[in-house]
Amino acid sequence: MPSAASSTSAKMKINAEALLLDTHVWIWLNEGGAELGDSVVRQIDGAAAQGLAFVSVMSVWEVGMLHAKQRVTLGLALPLWVERALAPPITLGALTPEIAMNCHSLSGLHSDPVDRILVATARIEELTLVTRDRVILDYAAQGHVRALPC
Repeated sequence: MPSAASSTSAKMKINAEALLLDTHVWIWLNEGGAELGDSVVRQIDGAAAQGLAFVSVMSVWEVGMLHAKQRVTLGLALPLWVERALAPPITLGALTPEIAMNCHSLSGLHSDPVDRILVATARIEELTLVTRDRVILDYAAQGHVRALPC
């Protein structure tokens, strides 16, 4: 994904094998959760090995919020967990102005702001969003975004 400083015209386009992990997927992956099937983990590992597994900066924010509200328990203190969960081969994606503006024009998608940013990121950066979120999967089934159910 391009950095926040890159221009829209110079935006990097990623192939269909590049993945954007939904926040819950990123948590499960790092907490060793059995919630993810072997096939999905293999796909994430394969994308990561090529430098094509991304996490949105908004997922970092969301993990912090979930942790602060005690809605998620992490195996490490939050700063250390985030540092390790973002270590290579995972790539942190930027929230660009184009993504921020696009998230407001996703008709038919629910109003959760993080989900809207993730969907906009996947669309603009041509990533496949790995998620279990039924609303996003239904939105993908309508052809609005690529998604990989897990």
